[in-house]
Amino acid sequence: MGRQRAPKDAAPDEASTAANGPVAGSYPIDTGSAELVRDGDNPTGWLLKLNGVQSSHVDLADPLRLDFEYMRWIMALVESQWPQDAKLRSLHLGGAACSMARYMVARFPASRNVVVEIDGKLADYVRGWFDLPRAPLLKIRVGEARAVTESLTEDSRDLIIRDVFAGPLTPQALTTAEFTAHVRRVLAPGGVYAVNCGDAPSLATARREAATIAAAFPHTAIIADPPMLKGRRYGNIIIAGSDVPLGMDPSLPRVLLGGAMPAQLWDDAKVRQFAANAPLLLDPAPVEVD
Repeated sequence: MGRQRAPKDAAPDEASTAANGPVAGSYPIDTGSAELVRDGDNPTGWLLKLNGVQSSHVDLADPLRLDFEYMRWIMALVESQWPQDAKLRSLHLGGAACSMARYMVARFPASRNVVVEIDGKLADYVRGWFDLPRAPLLKIRVGEARAVTESLTEDSRDLIIRDVFAGPLTPQALTTAEFTAHVRRVLAPGGVYAVNCGDAPSLATARREAATIAAAFPHTAIIADPPMLKGRRYGNIIIAGSDVPLGMDPSLPRVLLGGAMPAQLWDDAKVRQFAANAPLLLDPAPVEVD
């Protein structure tokens, strides 16, 4: 029997949402507020805003539909690295609506996905709103992304995606060389680390993130649209690192150019040129106590 949906004019409240799926409206969460908005162009689509910022889009009828370009870029890179029958162990740092984890379950049916979300109330809402795949296909773990990553055993993940923001920026603790060393420890041989870096036209943050990831991994790649890479606007840059070459599939550049917002792929040499002389991001020095 199909899952019941709330009527279109239903008022948002916690009980009906958990039982009946998404209801448009604003909801209190542990870290502020979440707003669920109907997609006016898609009757099965929903936009999730967190503290006023567009965070995720979900199509209840099609988990392979990703409306956010940067998510499509990350998934295109992942698909270029592994066949669809790969038994990937994926860690998604930053949950929101679990859009990429839903995509992974649909595209890689043998994958196992753990989503780390700091906001327990939001995690409860998302489970009720979007009827997510169940564990072990998709599991939400409530916790702080760095603490969870540091707790994981060596070589226990094939893919780690970082998509964590506090306002317009990623928390510094998730960008440093020390954190990236933990990521590399957790990744199995052949694993991939992909981060969503938000930056201003100066690209100062992206250069430092690229330098930090390039210092930890022998192979890197960057994906972004040309205006972003030329420093013409604020937006998203995908930076990836691995111990194996990235972006070698000749179809990947064509896939990236074919989207609604065409993107470029930079190879390792260009990434290192972009990051040249940029200082690494480091944890703050410990404070000495007399």
